[in-house]
Amino acid sequence: MIHRRPCKTDHVRTRPLIPVLIAAALVLGGCSGSSGGKIDPSKLAARLATAKQTLDAAETINISLATGKLPSGVTGLLSAKGVGNHTPAFKGKVTVITGGTSLGADVIAVGGKVYAKTSFAPGYLSIDPASLKAPDPASLLDADTGITQILTKTQKLSDGGKSRDGSDVLSTIKGSLPGSVVRTIIPSADAARTFTVTYRLDAKNVLRDVTLAGKFYPDGGNVTYTVKLTTSD
Repeated sequence: MIHRRPCKTDHVRTRPLIPVLIAAALVLGGCSGSSGGKIDPSKLAARLATAKQTLDAAETINISLATGKLPSGVTGLLSAKGVGNHTPAFKGKVTVITGGTSLGADVIAVGGKVYAKTSFAPGYLSIDPASLKAPDPASLLDADTGITQILTKTQKLSDGGKSRDGSDVLSTIKGSLPGSVVRTIIPSADAARTFTVTYRLDAKNVLRDVTLAGKFYPDGGNVTYTVKLTTSD
């Protein structure tokens, strides 16, 4: 058997490769996970403020607010989906749970009045959404007191990392909201509680969706609502 003795050129070629391989490992490791650094909360707040400005400047907004389910025995909002503006005005479909039954209706809301038409009603009737533990859907689009106010009133902001929505890479920002703020959106929310909130924004600081969780109804446990807002061009 012939044994080959390592030659000097083998050592010369191997040694320069070691730092290259270490550097490559560090780069690959950095791509696969978070850098572990903390983002200044003021920068996160600035991104949310930009998202609010974009929504408030839009002529019309498509809104979807929904939860998978409500606690047993609770009367409240299951979903609201439609289009509106900052008049504020809203036209769409709202579904509430009352008496253990799901009730859907076409809804028009404007000027502080809410009109609903169910499948068994001949026309639109004036209703009081507060009696169903639901908000005036138009109020959700008010620039000062509607859903976008939470973007600049969220406390204890923290970076939640990245996530994907199809081919888009989104930034996640987490925080908390006083119940007094949430109550202006869902009137039955417990003003004395703190609610958790999670935002997802794209690279241009356009809001993709919001998740709100907490005690929205006094007779049940925590409920999670997901809000999606898209603007006209």
